[in-house]
Amino acid sequence: MKRAFKFIYLLPALFMIMVLGSCSDPNAVIDKNTEIDNHNWSYGNLVKYDVKIDDEKVPYNLYFNVRVTDDYKYSNIFILLHQTGPDNKPAVNRMEFKLANSDGEWLGDGSGNLYNYQMIFRQAYRFPAKGIYHFAIEQNMRDNPLHEISDVGLRVEKDTKQ
Repeated sequence: MKRAFKFIYLLPALFMIMVLGSCSDPNAVIDKNTEIDNHNWSYGNLVKYDVKIDDEKVPYNLYFNVRVTDDYKYSNIFILLHQTGPDNKPAVNRMEFKLANSDGEWLGDGSGNLYNYQMIFRQAYRFPAKGIYHFAIEQNMRDNPLHEISDVGLRVEKDTKQ
């Protein structure tokens, strides 16, 4: 009898896990963030992700994710995005992302003293071949370490609008 009661209590919990687990975005190939130790992002601390591309004919949108505290002292951030594909040819792009207006108003979604950003840097991009792509994100500001960076990440999703 005790076993039956335990089973009855487990059913709602298992159901919730199944429902919440199925809510993931089917278009997302990857959407990950990496916490930055002590909110201090050093030059040598590259945030790395591997992305498996199964269909090179499909366009993808690529996003840079960052979370900063309200003590971050700049209105922008520069990064270096390192990309190496299955052909092992490295490419590096320097990018700037605007985080605040000139009056200091944060442009990201705020919660407490943290501001989240997901900013597109490649839209309808077609990878040249199937395979594993290695991405590394490096901060490229004057400060080393760059203070008040909480998390950094990457999102790659299939572009369903094409």
